[in-house]
Amino acid sequence: MAASSSRRVLGLQLADGIGRGNMWACLTMAFAATMVISFLPAAQPYILSGVLGVAEDDQGKAVGLLGVAAEIAMIASLVWYGALADRFGRRPVVVAGFALCALGTALFPFAGNTTVLVALRVVFALGVAALSGMLSTVAVDYVRDGSRGRSYGLVGLFSGLGAMVAVLALVRLPVIFEDRGMAPVDAARVSFLIIAAVVLAVAALMWSTLSTVKVSATAERVPLTRLVKEGVALARDPGVALSYAAAFVARADLAVVAGFMSLWVFDYATGERGMSTAEALARGGAVVGIAQTVAVVAAPLFGWLGDRMRRQDVLILAQAVAAVSYLSTLLISDPLGSGMMMVAVLVGLGEIAAITTAGPLLAQQAPAAVRGSAYGVQTLCGAVGILVVSGLGGLLYDAWRPAAPFVISGVSGLLVVAFGLAVRRRVTPLSEERERVAAAA
Repeated sequence: MAASSSRRVLGLQLADGIGRGNMWACLTMAFAATMVISFLPAAQPYILSGVLGVAEDDQGKAVGLLGVAAEIAMIASLVWYGALADRFGRRPVVVAGFALCALGTALFPFAGNTTVLVALRVVFALGVAALSGMLSTVAVDYVRDGSRGRSYGLVGLFSGLGAMVAVLALVRLPVIFEDRGMAPVDAARVSFLIIAAVVLAVAALMWSTLSTVKVSATAERVPLTRLVKEGVALARDPGVALSYAAAFVARADLAVVAGFMSLWVFDYATGERGMSTAEALARGGAVVGIAQTVAVVAAPLFGWLGDRMRRQDVLILAQAVAAVSYLSTLLISDPLGSGMMMVAVLVGLGEIAAITTAGPLLAQQAPAAVRGSAYGVQTLCGAVGILVVSGLGGLLYDAWRPAAPFVISGVSGLLVVAFGLAVRRRVTPLSEERERVAAAA
């Protein structure tokens, strides 16, 4: 046990059987997965206009259709990925996720119409579902319980860096090739193929560096349907239920920041201030960039708090911070003013607080034998949250005010806070000793 305790990476105490190379592979997966997951949605407008020639008035519908198709694919597959990971191990599911993302990315600019584009977006979404569920699972599998909060914080940091690379560098590749004389279609195809090749290389790296240690021998003998049911049945535990509820809000928060904050700034800049499309996009990108930069910087802080406070308490605190942050948008009348910059800082803080605290609580409460299934269900709750909050928020954005999606997220967060306060004293941690006994049974 002493030898095990001495193995550390960036201050994280590694779990039994996990080496430093395995932990660095986990952090690399966080960076690469978030990079490719962020790239394709950000590059969709370029494909719609530059490759398919979709009219500007129809692009909103096309983006909405692509998003709905992707979320349905994720909802349909998430719990099964978790069960497969419990049965066969995390590594094959991670590699399959990167391979599906690479396939979808490579073929995306070769689609001849919107129908084919939707099919390829579904392929990509199946890869995203695998990576989303496994990233949370591996982040807690690889460290001991006392380091799981910081593990999530570091994964959030590396994920944020990957997202920044995607939106600041990768999305510019087609423009760079166009400036060198390529036609828009060729520029898009070359760029997407290069990125797909990088993703495939990462898949090969994951196969050789992720741990091959099975989390539980008993899970290999359990039918997949039973593993799925056990992941759902875990919600009877108050801590698991709180984690699932927090995930519903946290992933919806992420979608709201990515989709509606830039749209709010863009609409106001072009409609009220008469700015050009390019200038409006730049202003919207600056606001979102501030939020994401704060999220990257604050991720380790909430990870550290997760190892210093009771997991349910830090989750309640995080949801309260996020709720206040999102509700502060009600004070904004000019999204181009300095007030919006302050709100962006608060929103970035609230976003990462919610994201980094739900996972460690679930890791504390879920037995190792069904942890993959539990994280599949948790990610499923997040996918449903995106559909509900984004759908309702989109309707109220037009019918009421642009702050509507943020208000919905804020109110949802307050409901989670209320639920957390009601059950916090009933959350009993599952000890590591009980985990080992259950896994050996």
